[in-house]
This record gives sequence, structure tokens and C-alpha cells, in this order.
Amino acid sequence: MGESRQELLQWINSLLQLNLTKVEQCGTGAALCQIYDSIFGDVPMSRVKFNVTSEYAYIQNFKILQNTFTKHQIDKSIPIEALVKCKMQDNLDFLQWTKKFWDQYYPGGDYDAVARRKGGAMPASMTGTSRASAGSAAARRPGGATPTGGARVAARAPAASSAATEALKQEVATLKEAVGGLERERDFYFHKLRDIEVLVQGAVEEDPELEKQEDGLIKAIQAILYSTEEGFEIPDADAEAADDQETF
Repeated sequence: MGESRQELLQWINSLLQLNLTKVEQCGTGAALCQIYDSIFGDVPMSRVKFNVTSEYAYIQNFKILQNTFTKHQIDKSIPIEALVKCKMQDNLDFLQWTKKFWDQYYPGGDYDAVARRKGGAMPASMTGTSRASAGSAAARRPGGATPTGGARVAARAPAASSAATEALKQEVATLKEAVGGLERERDFYFHKLRDIEVLVQGAVEEDPELEKQEDGLIKAIQAILYSTEEGFEIPDADAEAADDQETF
């Protein structure tokens, strides 16, 4: 059973010298980045943004955290899309896992959270501790626990590589789905415009006088259909044909 929300908040505020009131606030990614900085001491805290309010900014923080996981071969998937929604349960689950990880691998010593947020160096009492033996140091601390989920800081390059590859595959699949949706929407409106164009052409063929009416409905529709934006150029049909015939 993991710590309660109140216990976790007390731990974070004490470790990082913050004033968080809800675990949902960890959805910005900033506090999580600094928790892992207290373990490894090499998170680029000058790039971590604490006073941000948009999901885009939260994601940038989580990218920094993901890089830290990859660098230290932490075999744990970060559910970024869920965490940045700042929902209580998602952030509570990940924070409980993080606390167990910290209990095992925190190397001990003083951690100056405020100085680190300003880009300061790690204290000598912490930098002198071998990160490779961080687990042994933490195991001697009261309350040390083993992280669940099979994560270990020890060398697990194949597992870390596999997790990173899977994450990239998921990102590619998401992007492909988004592009596919945009293409379907484009085709939908293109066909509607084409149907309107065919109707206008049919009407003009039946009554050529319609096209001569400058203030008429046909002229107005054609003006909309064939209008272009500044900087837009209609592709050269001959050039396109030449490109299609070119071989590599």
C-alpha cells in the first residue's frame, strides 16, 4: 500500500521546499523532474518550468524527465498524456511509484532544492556519492522500499531501448492517425467544392448568359471557388508531369 496523498505532499514539500496542496499539481512535471534530480543530480533544472499553466509546457517538462529515465535506464513508462491532464488518480499512482523509487535510490546527504532550481551545482556531500551505488546507500535509510514494476537503475540497456522504441512507435501511430483524419477532412470538403463547381458549369452550359452577369450568383460562386490566398501558387501541370516521369 503506497503513501496517502497527504503523506506524499508532505514529503515533496519537505524535499523540494515547495508548497504543493494537491497531488494533481505534479501533472506539470516540474516537481517530478526535481525529485529525480535529487537522486541523480544531473537533471537540467534550469530548463524545467515551474510556473506554467498549459499542457504544452507540461509536456516539455515531461520530455526532460523522459530523457532522464532513458539516460539512467529506468525501465518504467511515463504516462505523459494522462499525467498532464492533472487528474488525481493518475498522478497519485505515478507519485507513489516515484516515492518507492526514491526510497531505494536516494543517495543521502543534503539536497538544496532552491539552489538547484536556480541552476546551482549539487552539494559536494551528494556529488561525492557514486550514482551507481545509490541503491546501496538508500537501502540503509529507514523506509527504503523496492520499486514495483521491475524498474532498476542497474544497467538494463536492452530493456530501456525496447521501452524507448515502443514509445516512439506509439507516437508515430498517433501522428499517422492525426494525419489520416486531416486528409479525410480535406477530401470531404474538396468533394463538396467539386460538386458545386460541376453544378455551376452545368448551369453555364445550359444558359451561357448566366456567366455574363457580373453581379449574378454564378459569378459570385466562381469568385469563391477560384480565389487564392497571397503566396499561393497553382502547380504547373507540365512541371508535375516532368517530375512524375523522372527516375532516380
